[in-house]
Amino acid sequence: MNAPSPAQQQLEIRLLNDFQHDFPLVPAPFSALARRLDSDEATVLAACRRLQETGAISRIGAVFAPRSVGASTLAALAVPPERLDAVAALVNAHPGVNHNYEREHRFNLWFVATAADAPALEALLTEIHAETGLEPIALPLVEEYHIDLGFDLLHGGKRPRSPARPCLPVETSALDRRLIAALQPGLPLVPHPFAELAAKIGITESALIERLDQWLEAGCIKRFGIVVRHHELGFTANAMVVFDVPDDRVAEIGRRLAREPEVTLCYRRARHLPEWSANLYCMVHGRSRGEVEQVIERLRAIAAHPAQALFSRRRFKQCGARYFDAAAG
Repeated sequence: MNAPSPAQQQLEIRLLNDFQHDFPLVPAPFSALARRLDSDEATVLAACRRLQETGAISRIGAVFAPRSVGASTLAALAVPPERLDAVAALVNAHPGVNHNYEREHRFNLWFVATAADAPALEALLTEIHAETGLEPIALPLVEEYHIDLGFDLLHGGKRPRSPARPCLPVETSALDRRLIAALQPGLPLVPHPFAELAAKIGITESALIERLDQWLEAGCIKRFGIVVRHHELGFTANAMVVFDVPDDRVAEIGRRLAREPEVTLCYRRARHLPEWSANLYCMVHGRSRGEVEQVIERLRAIAAHPAQALFSRRRFKQCGARYFDAAAG
């Protein structure tokens, strides 16, 4: 693939940085983007395709609020080093696993699992246990303080935005589940992507767009836009920083840590005693390990509690969450 021209590079930077939120929910969204970028639809579509081919874009689509639809959990395995590649491949083979990383810890394989409901999620973890001979520890979300509101690629860290209001679990009809399943891989990069998705699930384009607007308004969709991959864009160091803090102080400390500009995710998860006592998590991304370590020291001081930093070693899988399959309806 030929290197992009300076003009193309500038267009791609604006696409990546400016449209992680507020992607136009209109029949011809790439044409609408082109008008905002002083470009044309064909050029914008070509740029999106190139960014997806090079891995800079994971997808363009919906990021659903945790617990709003389906069920999900962070999970971890303690894998003998000599088995790590083989076990990671077994875990990756499950469509319900959307992130899977090697991290620096005895629990060295960390993945996110999603399913249509809690029993299906439990069945998925049971199947991974049977296949690998290793029992996952499941660490479900308890409370979020900052989750997936976009990433400032020019300066690093999260984007300053008003906090999203919490979204209660929503009842999904068979049609809703078909729509979510169609959305999961991301929008097709064609001039009328919503019309293409609507035809697949048997509704009108206008009905599909209206449903997305409703979910955004309710907070069920946290954001609709370009989902980037940090590593491909130069943020090659990341650490999951975990704290074991008293339960009566975790919300207070979590909200303080969530305000730090470099903290891209911050939430409380259930402990899994006796193997795992941490209950507060922060994600920090940076261009170097040293840069991330400086942030971690500041977080330790703010929390006034010891922290473990689990740096990522390898990424085995990264894609959008799969709550429902195409036949879910």
